[in-house]
Parts: sequence; structure tokens; C-alpha cells
Amino acid sequence: MKRTTISLIAVTTALAAVTGFASLTVPDGTEPTRGDLALPLPVERSSLLCPAPSSSEIAETRYISFTPARKQSGGQKDAGEPADSAALRPSAAVSADTEAAPAKDAKKKGADKDGAKKPAPEKTVVAVKEPGKPVSAEVDGGEAPALVGTATGSLAPGWTTQQTTSVTAGSGRGLLGVSCTGPDTDFWFPGASLAEGRQDYVHLTNPDEAGAVADIELYGKDGALRTTLTEGIPVPAGSSVPVLLPTLTADKADEVTVHVTTRTGRVGAVVRAADETDGSDWLAASADPAGTVVLPGIPSDATSVQLVAFAPGDDDAALKVQLAGSTGTITPAGHELLHVKSGMTASVDLADITKGEAGSLILSPAEKGRATPVVAALRVVRGKGDEKEIAFVPAAAPVGERATAADNRAKGSVLSLTAPGEAAEVRVTASAGTEGGAQAVKTYKVKAGTTLAITPPVPAGLKGSYAVTVETLSGGPVHASRALEIADDGIPMFTIQNLPDDRGTVVVPEAEQDLSVLDD
Repeated sequence: MKRTTISLIAVTTALAAVTGFASLTVPDGTEPTRGDLALPLPVERSSLLCPAPSSSEIAETRYISFTPARKQSGGQKDAGEPADSAALRPSAAVSADTEAAPAKDAKKKGADKDGAKKPAPEKTVVAVKEPGKPVSAEVDGGEAPALVGTATGSLAPGWTTQQTTSVTAGSGRGLLGVSCTGPDTDFWFPGASLAEGRQDYVHLTNPDEAGAVADIELYGKDGALRTTLTEGIPVPAGSSVPVLLPTLTADKADEVTVHVTTRTGRVGAVVRAADETDGSDWLAASADPAGTVVLPGIPSDATSVQLVAFAPGDDDAALKVQLAGSTGTITPAGHELLHVKSGMTASVDLADITKGEAGSLILSPAEKGRATPVVAALRVVRGKGDEKEIAFVPAAAPVGERATAADNRAKGSVLSLTAPGEAAEVRVTASAGTEGGAQAVKTYKVKAGTTLAITPPVPAGLKGSYAVTVETLSGGPVHASRALEIADDGIPMFTIQNLPDDRGTVVVPEAEQDLSVLDD
């Protein structure tokens, strides 16, 4: 038997790689015990990707970046631990005429071999300096690029950035808000469209040093749509690619589910939807397919609500449709059940389902024991006639331990908290403002089967924008969203963002010394 000697340094490095980015120190800075290694520890590195805000010359974009404060550590930073930093910088851009195949344009002046424009020297757009204090940056016009950022050390756990763009005229009119996302390999977007009058783009952003290749599949009410692109979409390293949906298929469909996957690498993905008459907003990815999904935060004054659902598995889904309001859960008359065939997009017009009372939609199996995973989203309209505006509410993962929404204003913010099963208690913390103010904290109880719509606490002496952090203290899962309204000339412009668990901690597995790994 051949015996190979491996250095203890190499073994230690391998074990560190297995634990990912988790720190092997407990929150108070002391050395972990055997039991501590099974506890959640703060992550030491996180990434965020923000799409290019708008092509409109009158666009005004604000970034609010924030890391929630944690309990103060009593220990000093050990040698080798990452420094504290959190910054977003411009990505390389891909020309608009290369949306579906950027690699073909590589010979253009100023482009690299992957088809992306050579990036300008790195310039930080927004950077967080310390936990608990949000920072802001503003850009105007239609040339602002996508942003790529990384947070390390104490600024990594829960790092959140909101991108909010106001466009007051033109086909892209609206208040477009998006929580910048982390990179992944699989995204579902029910609620997109190929209808006349709609222009929907999928924005793909690659944060890594190696290129990625993404596939985009489209599903209508009769199943998969024929695609004109079979070789995947190259997304060069550190770049962002916008893909106009009609360039991918000649088929037409009013309601479409978009599925983004990667053959190689990782990307951030989000859909920008623009309607000629109803305004525009970002459509974020639905939560992972599940048998029961919650879509939180339908505004009380919604004039139209369109539900879109998709069953990605091999089985059809029979779903019970319920609305969780302030006093309990009801079944809307005429919309008691929704049947979703496997591989097909189903939609239903729920009209003004909230009837003047804010609520959340809950989709659950019509028969116990027969849960079929689905993804879903709502297209919500406020206003009437020429003064309408749209926003989207995708299915939301639970708040979990903690979740944050940045860019809240002194007026116009509404926080919706839904407890679909058991009652729950949550703590809501309003940070200091970007330009001043004192933190405010308040605790709320959410009754089982209800939605609690509140104006979040406003920091005393607030100047600028602030962040709202929700923590689950007890009870069952809570699903949350934050609506932000900035009315303009009679148009109720608004945008809605979900608050899923920020995954600021990771469980480090318990490990034992095993010298047998030194033998081959």
C-alpha cells in the first residue's frame, strides 16, 4: 500500500474549505467549544448584485446599503480573519445590441474576448462603514451600470442593498425597486409577459472571475415556448447582460413563467417589466418551489390583482386559494381553487380582492397529503385610467431569524407581516437614517392566519432613508414584505420587496480529528 504524507497545514485548509465562509469563533469572540461548533455562526463573506437601473435619461436612482448590527464582540479579530468591508462597484457592461449573444460582438472596439466592454477603473459607488448605519448614493440618467459587490468580516452577515429608481415619464414610467440579490444557479419568475405593450428584460449579472453560461426557458399556458436560442447565453466575468424576452421566442403569451439556470458559473437574475399603460417595476424571483406558498403584502387600495402560478414538477397541482387579512383567513368567492397543470403557466384575475383591506395570498394543497411544489407571483395594480402603476409580489420565503428592507422613507412605507399557521411575535428595528436619527425598536404580535399591515417605526430625528429589520422572536413562520410609495402628479407610484431570511449565519458542523485522512 502506498502511503502519502499530507501536511497538517493542508489538512487544516481542507477542513476550512468544507465549512465555507463561516467563522470558527463564537459571537462573543471566545474560542468555540465542541458544542459551539454546532451553533449558527456569522458568515464572513457575502455577495450582492444590482441590475442596471434604467435606460431612461430622466431616471433617478438611489442606493441604500446596510448591515444590521449584532451584539458587540468581546474579543479581538484573529490574524487571518477577513477585514471588514462592504462595497458595490460597477460591473462591465454588455452592449444592448448583443443582448442574446454577447460573445458575437467581441471584435467591437473596447470589448474583450468574451464580448463585454472593458471595464473602467474600479470606482466604489456605495460602501458600508460599520454595522447598524445605512449609507446612500445617488445616480441620474440611463447610463448607470449594474453593480457587483462583496462584504466581508462583520459587515457580511445580513448585508442588504436596495436599488430604487424613479422614472416620471415615458414607457418605463414608474417606481422601480429591487433588493439586490446574491448569485445562484436557478431562478423562477412567474408573472413575466410577452403581451403586446409589455417589454420584459431578464438581467443577468456574473460576479465571478470566470465566465458563466445561462439558459432561459419560457412557459406559457400550454407549456414550453419554442426558443430561438439553444446554446445558452454567455455572461462574461464581472459583467451584466440584459436579455429582451421576445428575442428568445416567436411565440406570444400574455402570462409567462421564466426559468433561468446556469450551465456553468453563477449569476444574479431579475426581470424588469415595463407596461405601456400601467408603468414598470422589477419582478424578483419566486421563493423555491413548495407545496404551500405565501405572497405577502397586497395593498389595501389595489384595483387589480393577477395571480400567476407554475408547477415545475411532473405532477399537476390543485391549490386552495385564501386571503389572510387583518382579522383572519377567507376564501375569495369564485376563486376557491386553482388548478395548475405540470409544466404550464396558470393565471387568474382576482380583481380588487382586498376590498379596502391589506392582505396576503396563501396557496396550499387542496387535499391534505397531496402537496405539489409550485412557484407563484402577483401582478398588483394601483390607480385607475391614466394614473395606474404596477408592482409585483413573488412568493416569499419566511423571515426566519432575521430579514431587512433598506430604503424606507419618513412617509410612504408599509410593512406587511403574515403568519399563515401559528401566531408569532416579531421585533422590528428601524435603523438610524443615512443622514441622522436614532434607532427605534418595537415588538408586534401577529395572530394566526392574519396579515398585520403597519407603518414601521420611524427613527427619532430621521434624516435621509433608513432600514427596517424584522426578527422572529417566537411562534410560527412569518412572511413579510415592504411597500414603498412615492406619489407623482396623481400617479400612486409604488414598489414592493419581500423580506426573506438574510442567511447571515451558517451552522458549522461538529468535527472530530481523524488521522486516517493522512493515509492513502
